[in-house]
Amino acid sequence: MGTQHTYRVIVRGTFDGLSEESRARLLAEVDAHGLTAMQFTEEGSLAYDRTLKHFSYRLVVVSDAEDGDEMAGALAEERVETALGELGHGYKGLRSTVTDLDTMKINYKR
Repeated sequence: MGTQHTYRVIVRGTFDGLSEESRARLLAEVDAHGLTAMQFTEEGSLAYDRTLKHFSYRLVVVSDAEDGDEMAGALAEERVETALGELGHGYKGLRSTVTDLDTMKINYKR
């Protein structure tokens, strides 16, 4: 096992084939899943709006640096698939954006 890196991953997708039960549950919880509730966590933070069209998940993934960004994105997408599956929400078109926190350059103001 190599050096571990911490990644912030945003997984975006589109809700698809939502049942009436899923729609009702999502709408009942919409205020808890708005822009102000978004944060990067290992479990993931789901954000969506009342249109129930698109969503995003923000996750923290720790993975071997050797495996790179692609593996971190794949691991995050797998977590999102599992979470949405357990909730019974249909989705399609997952895509991820990955940031390696260990290699990120920070420009400090002088």
